[in-house]
This record gives sequence, structure tokens and C-alpha cells, in this order.
Amino acid sequence: MQFELFVCLRYLKAKRKQGFISLISFISVAGVAVGVMALIVVLAVMTGFTSEFRDKILGINSHVVVQNFSGPITNYQALSKEVAGVEGVAGVTPYLYSQAMITGGSAGTGAVLRGIDPASAAKVLSLADHLKQGSVTDLAADSDQGNRQRPGIILGRDLAVQLQVSMHDRVRLFSASGPLTPMGIIPKILTCRVVGIFETGMYEYDSALAYVSLATAQKFLDQPDTVHGLEVKTSDIAKADLVAKKIEALLGRGYLAKDWMSMNKNIFSALRLEKTALSIIMALVVLVAAFNIVSTLIMVVMSKTKEIAILKSMGATSGNIMRIFIYEGLIIGATGTLLGILGGLGLCEILSRYKFITLPEVYPISTLPVLVIPHDVIIIAMSALLITFLATLYPSWQAAKIDPAVALRYE
Repeated sequence: MQFELFVCLRYLKAKRKQGFISLISFISVAGVAVGVMALIVVLAVMTGFTSEFRDKILGINSHVVVQNFSGPITNYQALSKEVAGVEGVAGVTPYLYSQAMITGGSAGTGAVLRGIDPASAAKVLSLADHLKQGSVTDLAADSDQGNRQRPGIILGRDLAVQLQVSMHDRVRLFSASGPLTPMGIIPKILTCRVVGIFETGMYEYDSALAYVSLATAQKFLDQPDTVHGLEVKTSDIAKADLVAKKIEALLGRGYLAKDWMSMNKNIFSALRLEKTALSIIMALVVLVAAFNIVSTLIMVVMSKTKEIAILKSMGATSGNIMRIFIYEGLIIGATGTLLGILGGLGLCEILSRYKFITLPEVYPISTLPVLVIPHDVIIIAMSALLITFLATLYPSWQAAKIDPAVALRYE
């Protein structure tokens, strides 16, 4: 065994009269472990929140939206083929977007009406994954030739509750873009039947969104063969911004491509800032534990002054003495870090498996989300070890400065 490591392990095993030093060492290990464990759990929870919010937002939205600066797009079929050929694009679908009044039963409210192509939307949107009743393909039934049924519409769960309607009930859509007459603008009215109800968990979506087929929306809004834009799905959501730039470069200056990160920049920036702030606060726990390590090593140096002097008089260099106490501090820090990682990962596993912590209804998530990223765990472990190493430098330097002649003068 290396000389410095051998002496270090002997110093860690305190004698009875030095039991207080051993207690301080135990407290230092516990402090590092608690700090590391808290940091892992906090980062896992904040990462889980970010991931859940991203999944909720992308559940019924696309990764990239392509629009024309001049207004509606008329050549959207040819444009869709061009965009589909861009590297990284997994699917393209056109859409129409408008606000409308919707009534059903004895209630009415405003809603955001979206016209989608049921065939291509299935490759881009995850609406089908959030449907509680019905199917997206039922929207296409009203465009079949010879079908006399009412056009289909898919409502959010909260919107359906407000309208007091359920599956196969009828609702009426009112648009202010009707014809102008001497009596004023006559609103257009379209009666639809409910063919689906979806629930994303986001109240903003579930209480305001309604989907109809693209053909129905074009007819209702008097915009034949036109769309408001294209929705694009990318093969890698993390590279949606790069795909958006490629699409803009392909289509030219007249078109704008916005990725999901830029469209939801505020909420993700807030989550990122909160994650950073909580990480700094939890890192202070590890820093406090590092001060415990400093005090422990200083007390060891004070109690081992004679032994250090004897070692130096026998030929040990100042570098040997410094390494003895650096190793001692690193052993304390490494033990605490290992225990903290095991405790943090174990607690995260318990939280994700049993989900016994429920959240208030103001959140779109019912239970505490937990997502552990190995990269975060590695950074936490390396940071804890670095803080521990820095904490050992001053006590080790003080030990290396001990003069054997002065320490053993009266012995």
C-alpha cells in the first residue's frame, strides 16, 4: 500500500480519546451524502417537470410550423412535398386555424377551431394518443362522397363539459366571416356532430380546442384550397431548430419556420431558470459539508502535530504530508458522494414507482414527475468531489508547513 494512503487510513481510525474527531468525520460524510442526494432528487424532479410539460405541449402540437408572410398558402400540396424532402423531417400536414363561437345544448363559449387533414395529421400530431373517445379518422367521413351525415368534430374534455355535450351530440359553429348584407354581417353557421373527445391534461388546450377536417374548415371559413400553414414533425425534437432553418433556407424569404422551442420559449426558460436556482441552493448543502471536512482535517492536523513532525524527521517530504490529508478528505468526500448517489437514485426510484406525492389541480400533472439523467448524476458527483478536493488544500498545506524542530522541541 502507498505510504501516504496507509498513514491516511490510520488517521481515519481515531482512538478513544479522539472520538470527537471521528464523530466530526461521520458528520462530514453525512453532510456530503445529504447534499448529493438532495441535488440528485431536485434535478430529477425539475427535469421531469420539463419533460412532462414538453410532452404535453407536443402532444397536440407539431415540432415546426411553416407559415407564409403574405397570408394563406394556396400551393400547399406542392409545398408539403418540398418540405417533406428536407433532411430530418418525418412528416408534414396542412392546417387551418380560426376562432369561432360554439354552442351545444344550452351552453356556448368561444373556441379555437383547427382544420386538419386526418390522413397526414396522424403522422405529425399525437392527437390520437390523447383521445378518450372516438377516432381521428372519423373526421374524414364528412368528406366522403354521398355521405349525408353532419361533419365530425373533436372537442377537448373541458370544452365538452362546458357545452354539456358527449359523443354523437350536435354542436353549432358560428363564424363572424359571413356575407355582408344591408342588415350587417350574417354569421355562418355549421352544425357538427361530436366524433371524439380528447384530454391532454393542459387546461388551456382541453377547454378551448376543437378539431374538424381540413375540407370542413375550408368550406366553413370560405377558404377553398388554402391553408394557414404546414405542421412538421422532425425525427429528433432536439434538432427542431436546425430543421426549421433548413426549411426557411429551402423555401426562401417569403416563409417563416418556427420550432417548438422558440414558440414556447417563456415557459421553458422559466423552468430552466428554476432548475438552475434550485441546483445552486442544493449545492450550498455540499459546500457546508465541505466546511465540515475543513474543520475535521484542521483538528486532525492539530492532534497529529507530533506524529507529523516525526514523519518529517524520518524523511517524509512536505508533499507526502499534503497527500496524506488530501487523501483523507477525498475518502470522506468520496464516501459521502457514493452514499448520496445511492440514496438519491433510490429515492427517485421510489418516487417514480409508487407516485405517493400528488400535486394540486393547478398543475397539468397529477403526481410528482421524476426523470433521472445519467449526465446530471455524473456532473453532481464530479462537482462534489471537486468541492471536497478544494476543501482539503488549506488543512493539508498547514500540515506540510509544520517544522519538526519546533514541534519536538520540548519532547
